[in-house]
Amino acid sequence: MTERSVYASLKLMPMPTSPGPDTADAVVVGGGTVGAWCAYFLRRSGLGRVVLVESDLLGQGASSRAAGVVRLQGGTVAAVQLAQWSRRFYLSQREELGTDSGFTQLGYLLPCFTQADVSAARARLAMQNSLGVAARWLEPGEVDARNPTLAPGQTLGGTFCEDDGYISPPRNVAAYTAALLATGVDIRERVAFTGLSLRAGRLSGVQTSRGPIATGTVILTGGPKLAEVGRRSGLRIPAGGARHQIAVTERHPDLASSRVPMVFDVPAGLYWRPEEGGLLFGMSNPAEPPGDDRTVDHSYLDRMRGRLARLVPVTAGLGLRKIYAATIDYTPDHLPIIGPALAPAGPLAGVTVASAGGAGMMWGPAVARAAADVALTGTSEVVEVGSLGLDRFDEAGRSKLASDPVALPFPESV
Repeated sequence: MTERSVYASLKLMPMPTSPGPDTADAVVVGGGTVGAWCAYFLRRSGLGRVVLVESDLLGQGASSRAAGVVRLQGGTVAAVQLAQWSRRFYLSQREELGTDSGFTQLGYLLPCFTQADVSAARARLAMQNSLGVAARWLEPGEVDARNPTLAPGQTLGGTFCEDDGYISPPRNVAAYTAALLATGVDIRERVAFTGLSLRAGRLSGVQTSRGPIATGTVILTGGPKLAEVGRRSGLRIPAGGARHQIAVTERHPDLASSRVPMVFDVPAGLYWRPEEGGLLFGMSNPAEPPGDDRTVDHSYLDRMRGRLARLVPVTAGLGLRKIYAATIDYTPDHLPIIGPALAPAGPLAGVTVASAGGAGMMWGPAVARAAADVALTGTSEVVEVGSLGLDRFDEAGRSKLASDPVALPFPESV
């Protein structure tokens, strides 16, 4: 049976009832991008009763407040493969779901400003090309021609991928909500996860603010709240949350999407893309301590604007139409977590942990699919998950893997 025929059969299937005690074939904790798509993939894989527990409303965290970037130009093999899978999924959504997350192909430029930047970028480019990514090197003059709003003569070149783009975060929330409803996932909003139920050291269910649910399969997500989800489970999960600020300028004819690709100033951690005739830009402050914060730091916003004005002079005199902040998740090595939960005594059978490491729009569907696969079979064809589990971190949260070098700047500790 093909995936499409599986989906068609599930779409017509009523949600299984649960007579007597509350039971489920699987429980997913967290209704953000990773958790919601994970519940959908579990249901589509053939599980009868899948319950999604969300302490707030679906998508009320960073999932609806992100920039939506989907970039194939990752800094590691896993980052590239996860982005490739997610992009293919976004492109297939209309046929599969009848709706989509609004993927828009625009192209992404990663400029280089020093010889060290050039060397690192060319090495990444070779790796990306070997994995089938159609990225290419642009000489300085080609960078200026491809992005005429960029101050000329600022770069030593850069990499560019025409296939990169972005989605609409609110539309993505709507798409996964529709997918959950269509496939009969039991959505429980405003229901808090309070812990795991164990019997003789083995998983027997979950505890929630509305009572226990018996199950043998649990997937823990939660984005920037994943560490707290872990603590409630008696687990240590090295994932944190950090404030991320986004603003959108006033409209200007020079900022039309035909003149401005997406750009990531990797050394400064500043990115921008066209948005409704203006420029959307975002940046995180790695000097801030981890925590949940949606307020706007105007002094740091001014620093963001100063860097942007040097690179894109037309923005210097523009007002801002939107300013907002979200708390987004991160891991110490800027890579996702996909693997079994690790209790003090070792792996906790039946419990899988999933985090997109701050790249929920870019990697979220792929992380969700891989986590669902791991929960069901122990492995996944999406990405090699063996190195992405919790066992890569030591007691202090340090990873034995090299960090993804193409990532937003986050605190080094969690």
